[in-house]
Order: sequence, then structure tokens, then C-alpha cells
Amino acid sequence: MKGLLLATAVGAVMASAAAAETIKIGIELGFTGPIESLTPAMAAGAETAIKEINASGKLLGGATVEPVRADSTCVDAAAATAAAERLVTGEGVKAIMGADCSGVTGAVLQNVAVPNGIVMISPSATSPALSTVEDNGLFFRTAPSDARQGEVMADIILDRGIKSVAVTYTNNDYGKGLADSFKSAFEAKGGSVTIVAAHEDGKADYSAEVAALASAGGDALVVAGYADQGGAGIIQAALDTGAFETFVLPDGMVSESLTDRFGTDIDGSFGQNPGTDSPGAAMFAEIAKAEGFDGTSPYAGESYDAAALILLAMQAAGSDDPAKFKDKVMDVANAPGEKIMPGELGKALDILASGGDIDYVGATAVELIGGGEAAGSYREFEVKGGKFVTVGYR
Repeated sequence: MKGLLLATAVGAVMASAAAAETIKIGIELGFTGPIESLTPAMAAGAETAIKEINASGKLLGGATVEPVRADSTCVDAAAATAAAERLVTGEGVKAIMGADCSGVTGAVLQNVAVPNGIVMISPSATSPALSTVEDNGLFFRTAPSDARQGEVMADIILDRGIKSVAVTYTNNDYGKGLADSFKSAFEAKGGSVTIVAAHEDGKADYSAEVAALASAGGDALVVAGYADQGGAGIIQAALDTGAFETFVLPDGMVSESLTDRFGTDIDGSFGQNPGTDSPGAAMFAEIAKAEGFDGTSPYAGESYDAAALILLAMQAAGSDDPAKFKDKVMDVANAPGEKIMPGELGKALDILASGGDIDYVGATAVELIGGGEAAGSYREFEVKGGKFVTVGYR
């Protein structure tokens, strides 16, 4: 009987592959906008997972996956929504790896993914508000919520003996969510927040914003912004006026474009971004090197994992129908099952095709909790000699 059931399952998988020889997956990231320096490695991470799946020839009995890029802009919800609509109605994608920034991710989810029943796995949308959004079981993320980042950042600052900080944040869902989470955690642990002030991206001069921050005081300035936008402008104005010397840099500020611009002028600044020292991270870094991109770049590993989870869930469901494979994402991401590392996607497809279980570990030690979000760990760094230097993990 078991053999008959397996044969029937394999037949169903083959039929599905025959009906969908090419499966399109959207890669919606901010190829323009305030994080455009990060997105090339993120896109490459996702497309590396797709390339690995295609090379195996084992997805749904031989289906080929085609990645289709779309620009979220990171900040323009209308543009991101329109781009996602093109992916769904024009290209016929079965899932979206993305979006990236929290505001546009929420807009795409509510306006496109939910109405059309499309699975989304974001590698970098971190707003705590996304934890409770109505998503019909379609939304997942491989980066942890900023509710956790706020706690981690508070611990890092206090462990360095800094008791008082000013906070500036980019005026959107990401910035406000992180600022609120951090303030709550820092004050609960005994720290003092002198001011929490929003800044707008796209301005040529941030001297007024920095003057207000300096007037409030603080031993360091938390900059919850973007490295390619207002966050960098805030730092420039602070350095020009001598208002602050030490900057706390959360994930949106972690880009080589920042250290290329300021070099040793921001030595001693520090912060965190999602990251792990797991074996999978090292394995992914080697794979990325062979593919010609930096696998240690922020959210590159999360992007590889997001794309991998989409395709492994399809295999577990025996279908590229989002209504069916959405219920398999949590199953393939978590125990029980054989642990799957970067470079082992073909092996995972074999196990799933034979009815076995996998526990996808991937590049970022994936563990999905609650409403399909990552439990997550963080890399702590300091700027030394004008470069981001890892000092530990939390």
C-alpha cells in the first residue's frame, strides 16, 4: 500500500511539473532607493538558490524556475504595489521573494499578495507591525522582527557602558517600529533616551535635525535610518558640527557605502544586523564567493533562505499552487527532519519527493516561529579602521 501511495504521489508531482514547466518567482527588492547598495547581493542570494534548484533538475519532477526582478524602491508604496501587480498579473509568478523594507512589504502584502493568494517571504522587512498583520497564512520572513532588534541593541549599548542616547529614525514603518522597540527596551533596562525624533529622507541638509538632537544631549546617537539616504546625512551633519562622535548603527545603516563615505571618522561607532556564526553562514559565504558576490552582505543569506523555502515548500506540497504550498513553509523550515545546509537543496528535494521530512537550516540557521517569522540572531560589530569588524553574535 505504501508503495502504491508513493507512486501516486510521484505521479501527481510529475503531472504538476508537466503543467508548469517554468515556474516564475518574483524577486522584489529596492534596486533603486535608500538601500540600493544592499540589494545586488540580496538578489544574487535568492537567484543562487534558484540556480541550485534548477541545476538539480529535481523540483516537481523537473520544473525550471525563472526569477523575475521588480523594483520595490524600498520607500514608495504605490510603486512597489504596481511592480508586484505586474509580477502577478503580467508575469504569473507563484510567489514573491520580498519585498524588502517594511512599509512597501506591508503594502504589497495587503494590496497584491493577499487578494491574489500569493506567498511572500521577505528577507529583510523587520517592522514589529508585520507580526500581527492579516495575511491569510501567506506571509513569512527570514529576518527577525525589530521587537527583538530593539532588545539586542539596548543590551549592546548598555554593555559598552553608555547610559544615555539620543535617537533619530527615518520617518516610515521600519524607522518608527525600531525606534519604539528600542526606547521601550532601553528604558526598561535602566537607560535614558533624551529624545526620539524622526527625519525625512532625501534632504540636502540635516543641520536642523542634528541641532535638536544635540540640544537634548546623549553619550551616543542611535541612527535608525538608511545608509544611502537620510541616515548618512544625519551622520554628516553631526560630524560637521561636532554634535556627536559615536553612532549606534542598526541594520539599515550597515552598508559599505557608509564606511566608504566616512572611513575612520566614525571609528568607535557600533551596532548590529541580523547574522549568525553558524556553519551554514560560512558555507553560504563560500558559495557566494564562487558566484561572484559577498555572502556576508546584510540580508544576502536571508534572501537565499527565503527563495529556498519557497521552492522546498512547493516540493513538500507536490504543487506550485500557493494555496497548497503556503501550508508547507513552516514544515520545511523547522524540525523534525534531516538538517539541510546551503548547497544541499538538491538533497532536500530528493528527501521531500520520497515523502521524508527536512529541517531547513540554511545560511541563517532558520527557525520560523509564531506567524511565520524568524527567531533570529544578530551580528555585533564595531567600526575599526574605517571598516565594519565583527565582535560577536547575540
